[in-house]
Amino acid sequence: MRSALVVGTGLIGTSIALALTRRGIEVHLSDTDEAAARTAASLGAGRTGRPPQPVDLCILAVPPARIGAMLAEAQREGWARVYTDVGSVKALIHDAAEDAGADLSRFIGGHPLAGRERSGPLAARADLFEGRPWVLTPGPTTSRDALNQALELVSLCGAVPVVMDTEEHDHAVALISHAPHLVAALMAARLEDAREESVRISGTGIRDLTRIAGGAPELWEDILAANAPAIAEVLAAYAADLEAAVAALRAVAGPDAEAAKRGAENLAELLRRGNAGHARIPGKHGSASFSYTAVPVLISDRPGELARLFAAAGSVGVNIEDVRIDHSPGREAGLVELLVDPAVADRLAADLAASGWTVQS
Repeated sequence: MRSALVVGTGLIGTSIALALTRRGIEVHLSDTDEAAARTAASLGAGRTGRPPQPVDLCILAVPPARIGAMLAEAQREGWARVYTDVGSVKALIHDAAEDAGADLSRFIGGHPLAGRERSGPLAARADLFEGRPWVLTPGPTTSRDALNQALELVSLCGAVPVVMDTEEHDHAVALISHAPHLVAALMAARLEDAREESVRISGTGIRDLTRIAGGAPELWEDILAANAPAIAEVLAAYAADLEAAVAALRAVAGPDAEAAKRGAENLAELLRRGNAGHARIPGKHGSASFSYTAVPVLISDRPGELARLFAAAGSVGVNIEDVRIDHSPGREAGLVELLVDPAVADRLAADLAASGWTVQS
């Protein structure tokens, strides 16, 4: 690939453009919001405006509802040799493109599974896709050229290609992305009218659970509508489990000892299933899930403290696998949990304490 056109300069489109320009690809940027395109260009993502001649690959980074018609238009006007998209649903896009008369042999669906809570070109990062799955959904007529160009795009962005069919993809993202986002939003909505005393004592649990609820509502409205049947199917299963949990809790709190015992057993089974499901989520770099040990360290809320802590861990030869931060309410301090291999946790805690860090037991 020598040249590309990125249509849509939001977070994903601009991140793709930044990754491609970093690898020496000539990138053109197009957006109905000219200010967004200019901002992306100022970040080094490419040059604004349509290319004077067809590029090797056109990436449609616009809302899913617009992709089908835009693909047909782009092919009529000869924007590129082959085309792909980054929409988070695939069946709707495929059907819309077919209805619009697009040449599906020169198109392959794509969906990079990466993102941030922030949106727009200023949130873009060239390394956004490093090590992340990037689903490709070739159809029965997809040409080898289209597949090869898409695979090269994924490689240039540092992502990991995963080939799926459209229906399988849509069910998968409903399960692991779309329904969880809606559940997080529903949980966060409980806080809107909560008493101030309740919100004030919020900790990492509710913050972690509702983090993704901070996404742009207008973007998620389109996503949920585009994949509504698959999301509804997943939520129906959630609702059945939720109803069972409510019944179990009421039984546990009730006067009937036998019913309380059954309720406790049902709750234990739900928690067991939760553990089993969580264990199936891939760990770092797509490897098997691994249980790390947390080394909790109290740090002051001053610039450079976190970097100093990481440097201290690195100086004793310990790799930090993950990190959690909980800011202390009412104090300019925070509790940082360094997640490390259990085999080195005690040594790290001792070395940090010897260096003057406040390590909590």
